[in-house]
Amino acid sequence: MNYLNNYITRIKEKGNNSLAEAVMNTSDKITPVYIKPFSHKNHEVSLLLGNVQSGKTSHMMGLICSAANEGFSIFILLTTDNTLLQQQTLARVKYDLPDFCICDETDEILFSTNNLRKPVIIVLKKNSSVLKKWRDNLSSSHCCEGNPLFIIDDEADAASLNTLVNKDNQQSTINRLLEEIKKTSSSSIFLQVTGTPQALLLQSHESGWHPYFTHYFPPGVGYIGGNILFLPDKPQYIILTDNEEACDLLKDDEIAENGLKQALLFHLVSSADIFLNGGCVSNFLIHPSMATEQHRRFSEKIAAYLNEISLSLEEKDFGLAFRTVYDDLLLTKPNLISFDKIIEKIVSILENAEVNILILNSKEIYTDSSKYERGINIIIGGNNLGRGITFPKLQTTYYCRVTKNPQADTMWQHSRMFGYDRELSLMRVFMPPILYKLFCDINSTNNSIIAQIEKKKPEDVNLRYPEKLRPTRRNVLDKNVIKTFTGGVDYFPFSLDNKSIEAIDEILSRFNGEIYTVNLNIFIEILENIISETDDWRPENFIGILQTMQSEKPGMQGKLIIRRERDIGKDTGTLLSPNDRSLGKSITDFPVLTMYKVTGNKGWNGRKIWIPNIRLPGTDDFYCI
Repeated sequence: MNYLNNYITRIKEKGNNSLAEAVMNTSDKITPVYIKPFSHKNHEVSLLLGNVQSGKTSHMMGLICSAANEGFSIFILLTTDNTLLQQQTLARVKYDLPDFCICDETDEILFSTNNLRKPVIIVLKKNSSVLKKWRDNLSSSHCCEGNPLFIIDDEADAASLNTLVNKDNQQSTINRLLEEIKKTSSSSIFLQVTGTPQALLLQSHESGWHPYFTHYFPPGVGYIGGNILFLPDKPQYIILTDNEEACDLLKDDEIAENGLKQALLFHLVSSADIFLNGGCVSNFLIHPSMATEQHRRFSEKIAAYLNEISLSLEEKDFGLAFRTVYDDLLLTKPNLISFDKIIEKIVSILENAEVNILILNSKEIYTDSSKYERGINIIIGGNNLGRGITFPKLQTTYYCRVTKNPQADTMWQHSRMFGYDRELSLMRVFMPPILYKLFCDINSTNNSIIAQIEKKKPEDVNLRYPEKLRPTRRNVLDKNVIKTFTGGVDYFPFSLDNKSIEAIDEILSRFNGEIYTVNLNIFIEILENIISETDDWRPENFIGILQTMQSEKPGMQGKLIIRRERDIGKDTGTLLSPNDRSLGKSITDFPVLTMYKVTGNKGWNGRKIWIPNIRLPGTDDFYCI
């Protein structure tokens, strides 16, 4: 049986030929290089990277089918510790992969009686009791002793990593259990899957969780993501609210006009158009803080607004409140249904109480996603709104969650507005300017990560973020191996050597003045001839950072400052003269490389040597392993 061909055929039968082609392309690139030649001796970690809500599940299942064709027979599919998401994933796998034996968390007997007659997929939450039980099931069955495991960790950057990495070699429970599950077999492939790889790419190689290969698949046709919504030139689909509006709304009931009420009006108009055109669902997501009390208060606020609008149904000027909203939507959807019909439909929606308000948080958990798969819904929640849960036809978003120490991966996972089934012309995203800027910065860095992955090995990827925006949570990063370099700071090695001073002389021979604008490749050439004798300053880190800049802007330039015959002593704790320090500080938009050629008279064993000082642009932070 060819499992992959069967799966591809089922995708095509649904009329999605472009998805079938994309899944096949991912399989063609990964299977012959990493799955087919698998040694059956090692435990290997890999990364499948896709954009948030861009179809990663389909690519995961395609790789499961490819691996089954190559003889893998035991698959574990991990989801975050969320019952709704685990059940959504289980139902999807059962529907899409009928050739496999699909086991839920309680299907030990099914797993045992199947006895690998069919390849088995076990769908589990990353929950300690669930993982312990299946660790013991796999161990006691002895089926893994002669078979490799293929583990697919959906949202692998959540919960799987060791959160105690900086605490005297301790190991967090989920991380330890996943390692123990791997060790029930003689060998395994552990496929990390995520749209936010920051934490994974910054794992140390010694940890065993850094991917040894990474594959990125681009989104398909019709995908709405960061490159549409979060651009420096704000698109029509984004509506900026006041930075403090969310806080003010909860403090003061007398705010007459505000972004939340405006968002509700947009949702009613867009929902009316969708339903008049034959649609059956339209969702509106409100994402305040993680505090459940705020979710309740936002729910009450929305209910009050709906009641206020409903009480004005009989007034002659009822439609006036919607006119501005209608005209705004008309700019992006010229064929919007006529205003009179939209108002008539809104009246019907309100009279029949067809708007549902749903709270989704740690206290109110829906295991049945059908509650928001039909109808006109307003969903309010916090952390449960991220990490894999998909809301169909999410047309309106009110995002106001501001944190003091924002993390790029967490914020990006909250981008539930991304996806395929949204009607872009009717989409509106409400957020304060401070959050819009952060989302634009994260999108820019995500594009840089993807560009680097497409050109390099995953161990060579460097991350760049604005000051105060962290790539991920600190407790999963080994502080002994993560290096952070900040723009606007001078960095030079305290102890170094030149691989070939003659090579550096030749590179710099064409420059007889003092400061030049040069291609960054010249910086890289110079740094490749520098040897640092301590770990405080490694040329490899700065070469990687420069390559990161090139991936963002291929033609980016740097400023090269050259000083010859400098009589500087070794281990003096300083390098630049006051004038050169001021000169470098005055250049903020370019990386600056200052090269001093010292006479060697003071502590250099009489040897002349070139010493570099590098200053990165701006105030961004650069993260390296």
